[in-house]
Amino acid sequence: MFALVDCNSCYASCEQIFRPDLRGKPVVVLSNNDGCIIARSKEAKALGIPDLQAYFKVRPLLEQHRVAVFSSNFRLYGDISRRVMDTLRHFSPDIEIYSIDEMFLKLSGIDQVLNNYGQTMRETLWKQVRMPVSVGIAPSKTLSKLANHAAKNIPSCDGVCLLDSPHKWQWLLHRVPVTKVWGIGSRIGRRLADMSIHTAWDLASSNPKTIRRQFNVCVERTIEELNGNSCLTLEDMPPDKKQIYCTRSFGEKPTDIAPLLQAVSLYANRAAEKLRQQQHLALTIHVFIHTSPHQPNYYSNSTVVKLPYPTDDSRVIATSAKQAVRSIYRPGHAYLKAGVGLIELTARKHQQQDIFQPPQSPRADELMKTLDGINHRYGRGTAFIAGEGVKKRWSMRQEHCSPHYTTNWNQLPIVSM
Repeated sequence: MFALVDCNSCYASCEQIFRPDLRGKPVVVLSNNDGCIIARSKEAKALGIPDLQAYFKVRPLLEQHRVAVFSSNFRLYGDISRRVMDTLRHFSPDIEIYSIDEMFLKLSGIDQVLNNYGQTMRETLWKQVRMPVSVGIAPSKTLSKLANHAAKNIPSCDGVCLLDSPHKWQWLLHRVPVTKVWGIGSRIGRRLADMSIHTAWDLASSNPKTIRRQFNVCVERTIEELNGNSCLTLEDMPPDKKQIYCTRSFGEKPTDIAPLLQAVSLYANRAAEKLRQQQHLALTIHVFIHTSPHQPNYYSNSTVVKLPYPTDDSRVIATSAKQAVRSIYRPGHAYLKAGVGLIELTARKHQQQDIFQPPQSPRADELMKTLDGINHRYGRGTAFIAGEGVKKRWSMRQEHCSPHYTTNWNQLPIVSM
């Protein structure tokens, strides 16, 4: 049996942990640069506040209902996520962290009533982290996803849905649109609709071999999973990224090249950090800049740059990124966004040496290791490339950002007696 534990309205719930006065009240979280709504508490959803809507469009509605508004605080959310996952590890040794707010657990050898076990997970996470979650338990990962959907939306489930017999999951499959099935997106859903497959039950009842010929083996496996036959195993480690991008919109649109050079230095450094975490080297980078498409004289340009050798050195990547910006920058424009992407990656252990070009030096390896160690111990940005600048007027707009309660000594919550 598999369990899928999913945090309810994760980002909004993170904000409520240290603001108990907001529990039971509408809360929304905004995207980078306070652009649009990316998370809503259940109370905000009940007010009809739409998801992924531009903030300025719904601001009067939010003010009318006194909705608490927060800028995205991903450092806080990431740390709360880590605490949730660490707590869940005590319930099973076989786990897969699927996303920042979801974890699969394999419940082999559990001699307790599984519905009670799911309730224990919920109670423990609320007691230790103050994070509300829903739990779906079923014999396959795909069914556990649907069970979790039911746990969230069927009040009688009380936050836990156990699908341990065919008649239970068949009842649910009849009531779920096929596009709600894990791995079935809108495009595949439209093709399935042309085949008169509209519900999850329609898909589960179809011929797997016929579906495979029309689609692929993944959809065939989904049919098996919907019928309680486990085809998908837990992934101990997430797959390595084939490309790594760091992009941001500017809080204050720069017109000069200097802020752009600072920004791409920062983004190159952030991308290089992620590159080192997965033990890869970059051979090629992609750099782009553009103005707002809603303003006159729209300008957008990008370029691809080959690095001098396979590297994860932030300095080398940032230097190449700045050279790229100089080649595509045009004066007279107010730039909205810039980004740096590492698009051709190779694993360190499979590195192919060039007879005519020396590889990255051991001293550079040690320097990057020291840089990452300092930032891991004292917080990101403690040590950085000088090219990033000190006063970043172009940084993201975060007018409603909460404190970094768990990752900054100067912003620890204060308890009043």
